[in-house]
Formats: sequence, structure tokens, C-alpha cells
Amino acid sequence: MSDEIWKRNEVESPCIKLCVVHPESRLCTGCLRSIDEIGGWSRMTPEARRAVMAELPSRAGAFGKRRGGRAAKLARRQD
Repeated sequence: MSDEIWKRNEVESPCIKLCVVHPESRLCTGCLRSIDEIGGWSRMTPEARRAVMAELPSRAGAFGKRRGGRAAKLARRQD
């Protein structure tokens, strides 16, 4: 059976299957979409999907930088 039957002319999902919602930004840390965008993706028009996709690069800085975890904490204690 050919996969051609299942191919659609749609905007593909940006999902990378690393679904974790950041507690402050409320965005998925994998694809950078909001919960509403993720839940409504299958019902969005192609134009709406393209608009979300165009906005995703600007969301990349939405997460605070990590401070180094346990190693950085131990190093600060020694100072």
C-alpha cells in the first residue's frame, strides 16, 4: 500500500515529541506552541498554522537561562 494516500497538502506540525510545558511561559519547550495552539492544531486553517509557525522563532528566548544545576550550586558554595 502506498503512503501517497495519506499525504496531505497541509502545514506540518512543529512537534518534536519533547512535550514539556514551561511553568512560567506556558509554552511547550519542544515545539514552542501554547497549549491552546497544540490542542487546536488539527482544527486550524492552513493560514492559521502558517501564522503560528512564523511566530515560533521569536518565542525561542521565552525560557530563562539555566543557572548550571547542581554543579553550579556547589561551585557557588565554595566561593
